[in-house]
Amino acid sequence: MRFAIVDNKRIEAAPKAQALCPGCLQPVIAKCGLQRVNHWAHLNNKNCDTWWEPETLWHRSWKNNYSTECMEIVLFDEITKEKHIADVRTVDGLVLEFQHSSINSTERIAREKFYNSMLWIVDGTRLKRDYSRFLKGRTDLEKTNNPAIFHVHFPDECFPSSWIASAVPVIFDFKGNETIRDPNDLRNHLYCLLPKTEWRPAMLITLSREKFIESTINGKWLSNFVIRFDKLNQGQQLLQGQFIQNSVIRRSPQYYLHKGRWVRRRRF
Repeated sequence: MRFAIVDNKRIEAAPKAQALCPGCLQPVIAKCGLQRVNHWAHLNNKNCDTWWEPETLWHRSWKNNYSTECMEIVLFDEITKEKHIADVRTVDGLVLEFQHSSINSTERIAREKFYNSMLWIVDGTRLKRDYSRFLKGRTDLEKTNNPAIFHVHFPDECFPSSWIASAVPVIFDFKGNETIRDPNDLRNHLYCLLPKTEWRPAMLITLSREKFIESTINGKWLSNFVIRFDKLNQGQQLLQGQFIQNSVIRRSPQYYLHKGRWVRRRRF
């Protein structure tokens, strides 16, 4: 963890410092070195939050986009008595979880239910094959009249299987901590996978990194990026969204109508 409690104040780890964990109020010690970012650790090496994972430079870089008042917020469920520490919780109550390590479906579902209003930001550089799979799979995405929006009928061809069934938006960061000088490199953008619904397939939205961060800080994420779909004639039409406007599905011969829905023909 980045912050611990000393004299009722949140402070960052410094050599030889001691403090209390904000989650369990047990003693923690500062871990400062060259191999990992400075952090606090429990004396017994057992973290009080079962969802905790070692923080990387990637985590810290993302957190630094937000004020310290929004970082590592302790949340408590009065009904289940669960207590967890959110990576970032904005003033509007939106939780951002930055995930580098692998995660099983049981924990993913539990965290989505606990935080409810949340987004995943996933480190797409952890496994080398993730970006190459995305590049290969994106060539078969179904285009709309908005070049930043695509329908994804077979998400497993683009993204890790552990994230396909997520009930909340998942943002993939394929750039990580790398410095990319080419402004046209696809990794400069973020890629938001919206879960499929009863009326439409999953959606992929290309996001400006800067605008995404800005929208989560100023509270406009919901009004700018969360979109509503309704059935319209034989297809679906994007009805609202400030950044995403009136996208009409373009059908091609590779799609066929199946039980009232357009499905892409698989290649063999």
